Amino acid sequence: MVVDLDIKPQDIDRIIEMAWEDRTPFEAIEFQFGLKENGVRKIMRTHLKRSSFELWRKRVKGRKTKHSSTSRSTRFKSSDQK
Repeated sequence: MVVDLDIKPQDIDRIIEMAWEDRTPFEAIEFQFGLKENGVRKIMRTHLKRSSFELWRKRVKGRKTKHSSTSRSTRFKSSDQK
């Protein structure tokens, strides 16, 4: 359990889900939960199996869509949404 972060236990699952989503930038997680990329990484490392964490890190490392500089909206919605 992450003790030093003031995150509700029910929010941990949502943060992990958002971190796995390709189109959700880290900035959206920060906007919603006040948690920067390093904090997300810490939660992922703590709450995932080592192999799952390493797979996630490999997946998001260098991925442009995980940073809002490539996002067109500050509302963090998919282009498929109306």
